[in-house]
Amino acid sequence: MAIAREQLVHVARLARLALSEEELDRLGEQLGAILDAVSKVSELDLSDVPPTSHPLELMNVLAEDEPRPSLPREIALANAPLAEDGAFRVPPT
Repeated sequence: MAIAREQLVHVARLARLALSEEELDRLGEQLGAILDAVSKVSELDLSDVPPTSHPLELMNVLAEDEPRPSLPREIALANAPLAEDGAFRVPPT
């Protein structure tokens, strides 16, 4: 499945890529090969394949939340441009 040169130029412009003629030719061929490979999926019989959101089973990989000593407030606020009531003061949004 070849991609039209106009489409390739349009996508490059949207991505703000300045491509030379040689790059457009090479990338057009490469993108065409990628589109051909992806289009092969439509040839498969996937009627018995259940929809999935992820190919692998997801597991919680977060560490246990355990309290531990933190930086003292005075040291954390030492270089703050503005501090108020023991917290960073930021401009309103």
